[in-house]
Amino acid sequence: MRGSTAGIESTLARGASASHDALLSVLDRLFASLILTPAVVSYWRSVWVLMSIYVFPDDELYSAIASTAIGIIGHLFFTLTQHVFEHLHPDKNRLVYYATSRAYTFCFAFIGVNGWRGPWNLLDQVTITEGGTVAATALVGVIALAAIRALRNVTAPPFAIATDYVEGYFKVVTMFRVTLVQKTSLYILDCLFSVLIVGTLVVFVWRGAWVLIDIYLFPENEAWSAWASLAIGYMVVAIAFLLQPVMRWLCDRLNGAMRLLAADVFLLFSLLGTVNVWRGIWNLLNIYFLPENMELSCWITHWVSLILLILLGCSNSLLVRGVYIDAEEPAGKCVVFPCYYLRLIFQQEREKKHKNGVQMVSATKIKQEKQEENDNHVVAVNIDAGNHI
Repeated sequence: MRGSTAGIESTLARGASASHDALLSVLDRLFASLILTPAVVSYWRSVWVLMSIYVFPDDELYSAIASTAIGIIGHLFFTLTQHVFEHLHPDKNRLVYYATSRAYTFCFAFIGVNGWRGPWNLLDQVTITEGGTVAATALVGVIALAAIRALRNVTAPPFAIATDYVEGYFKVVTMFRVTLVQKTSLYILDCLFSVLIVGTLVVFVWRGAWVLIDIYLFPENEAWSAWASLAIGYMVVAIAFLLQPVMRWLCDRLNGAMRLLAADVFLLFSLLGTVNVWRGIWNLLNIYFLPENMELSCWITHWVSLILLILLGCSNSLLVRGVYIDAEEPAGKCVVFPCYYLRLIFQQEREKKHKNGVQMVSATKIKQEKQEENDNHVVAVNIDAGNHI
């Protein structure tokens, strides 16, 4: 989840017609909304519920503390050691790379869910689940994230696709972009801030929005509430995607604080759609998919979702990692969601064809040059032979 569009659009624009790119853009959004998001939500629900079943099932506080510990330690481990994994590449050893990278995703996804489940359930334990209190914690999260320009980290599918391409597979972007080479102590502090502060604030915002919907949207009827949430969510998602050109045009003409404010408001609007879609899918699975055997229900959705996402090359969409800065892209690109799947595939194919074409031209040119050298050599030999005669 999360992500940046910096540098992506300019690359995709090369060699593609406007109509072709527009069609792929629509298909990417449909893919993100109707295939990717249900798979990601199904996986998250499965791990979340299975932790409730297997880890201190009779003590919610201890279960929440265990998830918090798994989340913090795991996130810090993968963030601090990312430079170790970056040495892996399929060109060196394809089998080792794919086995290690998919194991990495499997472990990090499990850690990511626990990293949210722990703080979320701890808040349930130590605060009153009442409208005013829930809204206050969510508001604290929104204000704090906006103040440090990190509100965009609330983004999740269907507004973000993280593919499994080799480049950047193991990269975890930190808040202040400090590298291990610069200074070890600052790098560690940067990782701690990114995981503990930014990550926790994002959970505050999501939990607040989710619980407020629980409280006010058909609280007396779980099925109605889930269906209404799904309908509202997809409606808001569609509107947000349709508003993107308008918001991009607006942000192209704004600067400084006003552009940042416009981008943040648009992010919060998209968050309303995201949370509702997630809540709708999550609760509908609870209600309709093997409700009499929740353990089996979760194991089925766990493996089906994980395998599907790996086969589609989008399993990194399960991960919550990295910190991205609000409006870090220039002008209107700051409100473009990182939803690139088919466009990246077609771009790669174009680059392959271009590369093969360049290689063929080079090979032909070299062949022609060699032929000319041979011809010149033959001519020279014949002239020399004629002179001797």
